[in-house]
Amino acid sequence: MPRSMTAFARKTITFDWGSMTCELRSVNHRFLETGFRLPETLRDVEMKLRDIARKRLARGKVDCVLQFNLSSADTEVNADLQLAKHYIQIAERIAEQIKQPAAISALDIMRWPGVLKEQDIASDQLHAAAIETFNAAVDDLLQGRQREGEKLAEMINQRLDGIDQQTEIVRRHLPDILAHQRTRLIEKVANMEVQLDQERLEQEMVIIANRADVDEELDRLDAHISEIRQILKSQDSIGRRLDFLMQELNREANTLASKSIAGVTTQVSVELKVLIEQMREQIQNIE
Repeated sequence: MPRSMTAFARKTITFDWGSMTCELRSVNHRFLETGFRLPETLRDVEMKLRDIARKRLARGKVDCVLQFNLSSADTEVNADLQLAKHYIQIAERIAEQIKQPAAISALDIMRWPGVLKEQDIASDQLHAAAIETFNAAVDDLLQGRQREGEKLAEMINQRLDGIDQQTEIVRRHLPDILAHQRTRLIEKVANMEVQLDQERLEQEMVIIANRADVDEELDRLDAHISEIRQILKSQDSIGRRLDFLMQELNREANTLASKSIAGVTTQVSVELKVLIEQMREQIQNIE
């Protein structure tokens, strides 16, 4: 079954030292594009997360927000005094250059990057927790994509049924259309009071029949519909293949319209274009 590219997932996993939360938002995109918002302490694991995304997701623009919280009972805040002294020395040297006193408060120093450090959790623990939480969130995201994909497949199959009905209308009316054209041709000849032998009449009817012959287009429509139904059963990424087949369906509908010699075939070609466009819009969301 197809998978949608639009989905949302949020997963929180609790560990001995606290919890890790991953939030994923996915929308349709031509290729796979991933964006990560991570704490600085998790930047080293970003490439591993991107590799996981490439292996498990085929298409879509996926935004990931990953955060962790330490257990309040175990949280300790320490200060890197050496780093603070280094910052102070730099500030004083800059103050000398601009000939102004360095007005530095303790609170200002505490706000500088890296001066305050929370509980020292081993980086490998955080990285392992990030990967586990990200995988769990991707599981939920794929389930959401699958559920929406099933609804999209149902809608597409309904439109395919509509195309089958429209092509059957053409097949059913085509003999009557040709018979009507024969009658009209005979009436026109009679009104012009021109003698037209039977052989010439048959030649004209052959020309009209060839121009109005849409059996090839109807057969190709049937073949495309059968292929689409088969693709919808696949577990692979199918969005691009379906998009290509929508172009082919639209091509046959245009040819059908250009060969139309009666209102019924013109109306059918219009209905086909409407059904194809409805499918094409939804297929843009399929992975």
